[in-house]
Amino acid sequence: MADLTTQFLELPVKNPLMNASGVWCNVASQLEALAESAAGAMVSKSCTLHPRDGNPEPRYRVINGAHTFGSINSMGLPNEGFAYYLRYAQRHDHEQKPLFMSLSGLTLDDNLTMVDSLKDAVTPAILELNLSCPNVPGKSQIGYDFDAMDTLLAEVSSGYQRPFGVKLPPYFDMAHFDEAAEILNRYPLVAFITCINSIGNALVIDIDSETTLIKPKDGFGGLGGDYVLPTALANVNAFYRRCPNKTIIGCGGVKSGTEAFLHLLAGATLVQIGTSLYEEGPGIFQRVLDELAAIMDDKGYKTIADFRGKLKTIA
Repeated sequence: MADLTTQFLELPVKNPLMNASGVWCNVASQLEALAESAAGAMVSKSCTLHPRDGNPEPRYRVINGAHTFGSINSMGLPNEGFAYYLRYAQRHDHEQKPLFMSLSGLTLDDNLTMVDSLKDAVTPAILELNLSCPNVPGKSQIGYDFDAMDTLLAEVSSGYQRPFGVKLPPYFDMAHFDEAAEILNRYPLVAFITCINSIGNALVIDIDSETTLIKPKDGFGGLGGDYVLPTALANVNAFYRRCPNKTIIGCGGVKSGTEAFLHLLAGATLVQIGTSLYEEGPGIFQRVLDELAAIMDDKGYKTIADFRGKLKTIA
């Protein structure tokens, strides 16, 4: 049988699967369900300094095409506030399952305030800075403002003084891969990169009613599911190649063992599930793990290290 164990920042992890931030992690009961699931790790909801209600409903819809499955959302960072997730992190059993804390401050000062509080807290939670939420009206994505990203990483590296990671938006230009990687490589404490958040500001229209599917931002929202898989794999592999001293977490389009395998092959160490987790619930992790193990067995791979990052290109 295939061995699905792996390591993340020298931490042993039972398997490479985890939730995507924003899915099944808003409140303590959902986080507990993740803790009890077959996932190898878990991440909290991206939080702001103070609680937020988020955007008006309807703000999430499944998109079922003839051969595609995905979602569009404009959640707007609804969350219980930083203090709520910090309290959860302080009582979580981190030896059972690593917990990432995702921070998405609305300002630089908010981010630094949360980072300082997390540093002072007695918890081994792993810090992830969300630089990529596309659904807060009036708030641009830091991941697309390279000067702002550089400033934030410099401030956090100086103040936090321990390894942390970033969640990036999708990039579509080779020059942007290069520029973002150059900035990330300046900061040794940036230990991991999560690729990708949803593809922002898509528009899905219902042909029968001739209306948008979601209400906020005149129907514009972030795409997930099948629609984002090729872009997610490109970003995972681009940063795997450009940031050899950093660990990559893959996110986007995972609904079965096949997509999980592809993310690992492209260079990811951990793989997040979003849209399909939202629809299927935490039971999805065992199903995907079983499918991933079957693929590895069929290919003769004993461990994830046998194929992780070993994507072949055409000569």
